[in-house]
Amino acid sequence: MTEPTTALLAAYDEHMRGLGARREGETHESDGPLLRKYGGFRGFVTSPRPDLGLRGPELDALIARQREFFAARGEAVEWKTRGHDLPADLPERLTAAGFTGEDEETVLIGLAAELAAPTPAPEGVTVRRVTAAADMQRIAAMETEVWGEDWSWLAGDLTARAGDTGNFLVLVAETDTPRPEVVSAAWLTTTPGTGFGGLWGGSTLAAWRGRGIYRALVAHRAHWALDHGIRHLQVDASPDSTPILRRLGMHAVTTTTPYVWTPPTP
Repeated sequence: MTEPTTALLAAYDEHMRGLGARREGETHESDGPLLRKYGGFRGFVTSPRPDLGLRGPELDALIARQREFFAARGEAVEWKTRGHDLPADLPERLTAAGFTGEDEETVLIGLAAELAAPTPAPEGVTVRRVTAAADMQRIAAMETEVWGEDWSWLAGDLTARAGDTGNFLVLVAETDTPRPEVVSAAWLTTTPGTGFGGLWGGSTLAAWRGRGIYRALVAHRAHWALDHGIRHLQVDASPDSTPILRRLGMHAVTTTTPYVWTPPTP
């Protein structure tokens, strides 16, 4: 039976507001009510609680301190906000400090047991797990085509994590031809000790959309999650993905918007 939305949000706030697993070369630390990490693709700042506990000038000083910290490193930073966070004027204060809001996404949570119903890929497509660097390069090339911008960095990021096979899963959906083409890809990250898994990716080449590939990738990851003791699956979903995931049984609990500060070009 599905948990009430309030219970799902409470579980999210308890377990999914951290920095995630520490990757090679990263530093994780706290600064007052914030957690931050640096040394990876770009910096990241989050609050482990829904209420930062600061208002007005004190909050402005905290924001400026993060901006100055990453400016000294010459590193961009993402400040992750949620729609139910306090104070409510945090987005406005981030914008005033030079952060740029990116697209809002919907935070959805579902039970792995309810999402793992057998959902085969469409005819002519195979879903399989990948760990090799060459496959990660194929995924990055597919993402580059989907988004029309350079996603080559993704290959290195996925390859660096793929060796942790008990906590990280990467799937491709590829055509059944003599020269298989990656038409979609998705991955799952775990947060050890929480019972949560995060669903990421799912981008699909335009010619292959609307055939059930996205649903099949969700079901495959949910089945793997069950086998690894994961109860909840969470997604930061785009407007395109949200209706699909809600039909599959996931529940919207809040929204999330990244605010990004980028060092000025020299």
